[in-house]
Amino acid sequence: MRKIIVAGNWKMNKTPSEAVKLIEELKPLVKSETVDVVFCVPAISLIPAIEATKGTNIAIGAENMYYEESGAYTGEIAPNMLTDIGVKYVIIGHSERREYFAETDETVNKKVCKAFEHGITPIMCCGESLKQREQGITIDWIRQQIKIGLLNVTADQVKSMVIAYEPIWAIGTGKVATSEQAQEVCAAIRVCIGELYDQATAEAIRIQYGGSVTAASAAELFGMPDIDGGLVGGASLKPDFGKIVNY
Repeated sequence: MRKIIVAGNWKMNKTPSEAVKLIEELKPLVKSETVDVVFCVPAISLIPAIEATKGTNIAIGAENMYYEESGAYTGEIAPNMLTDIGVKYVIIGHSERREYFAETDETVNKKVCKAFEHGITPIMCCGESLKQREQGITIDWIRQQIKIGLLNVTADQVKSMVIAYEPIWAIGTGKVATSEQAQEVCAAIRVCIGELYDQATAEAIRIQYGGSVTAASAAELFGMPDIDGGLVGGASLKPDFGKIVNY
């Protein structure tokens, strides 16, 4: 039985002091023994967030990282910098990173491999645009992202990671894929993993849905057989996040 994982993606929101204030507000609301809870916060807030969540059920994740150990990469953050402060998860390949910062399936793959080298659990994102959905190539597009993103990743590593399916047309728009649409793609991702590895690996990996997830939609989405939780954007910055965790 796969354990539900609900991760908040704070994006470029909250100063460090505001982050601590929000964490203090959310801590009593997200207590759960049946759901893994992750707050993925801006880099500048990682250390205060880790301090504020000590002794709780909340893990802290980064929103991005680079695929080199060190060097002349101004503005980037290396994986060992994250592990040194206690970061457990990292979001990789979010559609906003792909769109605004020119990330590709190949750079996503490098980051996934580097995260595993350092014991960080990657939350690898995939998703299609509205145009791609309307053209009927959603599944083909997602399969390509998965296959390239997991190049040279072992079955044991895949079993421990998270894939987040986020239809780009539903991110920050208020539009939510129907539970059936989300289930169809998440099931296709699981089939793809089975083809690349084996059925045991496909059954072990956790697949999230992301894209305007709310307290009202969480129960139905997470009740789908191949959806193992959510990567939550705007709602993760509000008390309603507690309702999503305790769906």
